[in-house]
Amino acid sequence: MDSKRQRIVIGRREFLQKSSLAALSVPIFNRYSSSADNIFFPERSPEVKQEWRNKQDGMVYRQLGRTGFMVSELVYGTERNNPDNTRPVEIAFDRGINYFDTAPAYNRGLAETTLAKVFDTPSKREKVFIATKVTPFYTTRNRLYKEIFDKLPGSKQEKIQDKANRRRVECGIEKTEYFMVYWPGQQQQMDGAFLSNAMMEEYGERVENSQELKNVIITSVEESLKRVGTDYFDVLHCPHAAATPEEIKCPVIIETFRELKKQGKVRHLGFSTHHGMADLLATAMELGYFDVILLAYNVINHAFLDHMLRKAKDKGIGLIAMKAAMAVATPYDPVQVPVPEWRVNKLNHVIPEEMKLQVKAFLWALQNQDLSAVVAGMYTEEMVLENLSVVGKKITLMQA
Repeated sequence: MDSKRQRIVIGRREFLQKSSLAALSVPIFNRYSSSADNIFFPERSPEVKQEWRNKQDGMVYRQLGRTGFMVSELVYGTERNNPDNTRPVEIAFDRGINYFDTAPAYNRGLAETTLAKVFDTPSKREKVFIATKVTPFYTTRNRLYKEIFDKLPGSKQEKIQDKANRRRVECGIEKTEYFMVYWPGQQQQMDGAFLSNAMMEEYGERVENSQELKNVIITSVEESLKRVGTDYFDVLHCPHAAATPEEIKCPVIIETFRELKKQGKVRHLGFSTHHGMADLLATAMELGYFDVILLAYNVINHAFLDHMLRKAKDKGIGLIAMKAAMAVATPYDPVQVPVPEWRVNKLNHVIPEEMKLQVKAFLWALQNQDLSAVVAGMYTEEMVLENLSVVGKKITLMQA
C-alpha cells in the first residue's frame, strides 16, 4: 500500500472509530423518530442525517432507515460475479447504483474480489455503500449444537428431535406460499436450525456465548475486508441467512459487532433471511440494534409480511427485498428448486405488461414504498440494462 493510500485509509478508519464510539454511547431509539414519513423525508427528522453517494440523474434513491444512507432503489447483487468480467459492475455504477451487496460465500469469494477490482482506490470506494455477510455463522452454530447432540444417549436424542420437529411444523414451514426453496440444500439448513433451537434451553450456555462463534465473526469480517480491498463495510449482515429468531438473539453477535464498530471496520448491523421473516422482523424490533434487514419478499409471500414491513419501517429499520425474482424463476436445476406454474401465473396476472419475468418481479417489489431497495442479482451487461428499466417506474397492480 503506498503512503498516500495509507494516510487516506488511516484517516477514514479514525473517523469511523470516533463516529462509532459516539453512536454507541447514545440509545438508538433516542436518535430516531418513529414516524413512518420521516424515513423517506428525513428533513423532518433532524436526528437522521442523509448520506449521499454516487448520485446520478436517472436513478431514484430512497433512505435506508435510520442509517441515513440514500441508496439506489435497485441494489446490485454480486452472487455470480467474478473479477474477469467487471463491466456489469462498472455500468451499474455509471448509471447511479450506489449499493453493492456481497458475501464471502458468493462465487467462492470471487464476488468480493470483483468489487475490489472496480473500487480500487479510496476515492472510488467512498462513492458507494458496500454490504457483506458472515456466511459461516449459522453453520458454526448448528455444528456446535450437533457435536453436543451426537454425544447424547439415544433416548435424549429422540426427545430433542421430537421437540425440533414440533417447532418446525409450528413455525409455518409447510405453508407453500410462505416458505420457498431458493437454492439446493436450503431445507437441510432449516433442519439444523430447529435442532439447535430445541437444545438452547439446556445447552445454550456452551454455544451462544462461545469464543468460537465470536472468532467466526471476526475472521469472516477480516477476510472479507482483504478480498474487497477496503478497511470498512457500511453494513455487516450477521447472520447470513438467519432462519429463526433464536439465531439473531445470540448475544455474541452484538458484542462482537460493537467491538468491530469501535475499530472502524463496520458501520451498521443487519442480517439476511429467507424464512420466518415476520417473526424475525418482530424480534429485530424488540432487540433494537439491527439497522438493516435483507429479506426474501416477493409476489408470493408478501401477504405474510406487509403489515410487519410497515412496523419495521416505523422503527427506522432499513428494508431491502431479495428473492423477488427467484420466487418465479430459478437459475438452479428445477428438479431441486421447483417453481410451480401458479407462481408465474400470479405475477403475470398482477402485472400483465410484456416484459421479462425477472424484470417484472423487481418492478412489482419496488411498488412497495416501505422498502428502501430491491436486490437484483446481475452478472451481464444485458441484465444490468434490463433491470435498470424498472427504476422510478410506477404502475397500477391488478388484484391477484
